[in-house]
Amino acid sequence: MAKKGIKKKKQGKFTKITKIPRTFGQKASDFISKWVGSWTFIILLGLFILTWIYLNVTAYVNNWDPWPFIILNLCLSCLAAVQAPIILMSQNRQAEKDRQKAEYDYAVNRKAEREISEIQKHLKKIERKINQLKK
Repeated sequence: MAKKGIKKKKQGKFTKITKIPRTFGQKASDFISKWVGSWTFIILLGLFILTWIYLNVTAYVNNWDPWPFIILNLCLSCLAAVQAPIILMSQNRQAEKDRQKAEYDYAVNRKAEREISEIQKHLKKIERKINQLKK
């Protein structure tokens, strides 16, 4: 039942989820996903694009990427092609962690439900004995 990234360790009557150290690739994908999803990145990317366009439109002598901005388009396409799988890897890993946590929560809830049922049975026995003593 333990998957990559999370292992289970026996502790008392139920199993506790413990973290396995992440690989370099997992750390990198998490860092990139966090960075790319920040306002800082969006603002810096917007400034970079506006600067690129401004420099190419106003450079009369040496405009290295004239109007349809093919090189800029290529760079942004490559950026998107690299970012998408990295973000998906991070999301898949997070989904696996969430699934493991949900399984653990379910097991704990089932155990609590069984214990509550036992407590209710004992309470009913106690109530019956009290009622018998009253009579």
